[in-house]
Amino acid sequence: MLRSWIDSLTEIIYPRTCLSCKKKIGGVKKDAFVCPACWEKAERNLPPFCRSCGRQLKKQGLSKNICPSCSRSAFYFDRAFSPYVYSSTVKDLIHEFKYKGKDHLGQGLGDLMADFIREYNLPLDCIDMIIPIPLHKSRLREREFNQAELLAKTVGARFKKDLLNKGLERIRPTRTQTELPAHERALNVRESFRVSDPSAVRDKNVLLIDDVFTSGATSSEAAKALKDAGAKIVFVLTLAN
Repeated sequence: MLRSWIDSLTEIIYPRTCLSCKKKIGGVKKDAFVCPACWEKAERNLPPFCRSCGRQLKKQGLSKNICPSCSRSAFYFDRAFSPYVYSSTVKDLIHEFKYKGKDHLGQGLGDLMADFIREYNLPLDCIDMIIPIPLHKSRLREREFNQAELLAKTVGARFKKDLLNKGLERIRPTRTQTELPAHERALNVRESFRVSDPSAVRDKNVLLIDDVFTSGATSSEAAKALKDAGAKIVFVLTLAN
């Protein structure tokens, strides 16, 4: 009774607003980040998936199970997956999460990734560890948290997988990939990762986790560092692509 009264009073003083449209949220569960109307706009990746980047395949890629963009690219990771398209509501949520300091969103967004793993029975049984894509120390000081680490903690907890948080390092600062044209992204992240203890990943299968997959350059460069250190399989999971 008291808890219900406190929740009602809090809702009057601090009404929850949708993180996408900024309108007041009413009549939905307490931990909702967006209103039902905005959530309807969230665009899911649906099968068939590209066997490389994980995006939904269009007609021109169906025969070879690979999208035109990936057919012209060479990645060091073995396969990538993403439950959502980086647009509309999901894009707004990621922006609030990364740039507005709303680190409390990490668990809910991580649960969306976990739901996708269960729905499509992704091969987590063969995974030995989960590694978040690291931030450079200067970016970490600025943001005060690594969004990929928060997502990875939730996914790891849901599937009882070990999290190797300090094994992969970003050894030089890089520009945000979304600021760059596609042809500059690979150069921007080249040789920007290092494995601090190769014995920790040698002969291991790894799931790399990040928030967004754009061109695949960051994930590929991180996978290269892991494979150079002896990792066997490297899968990539992001919230959106």
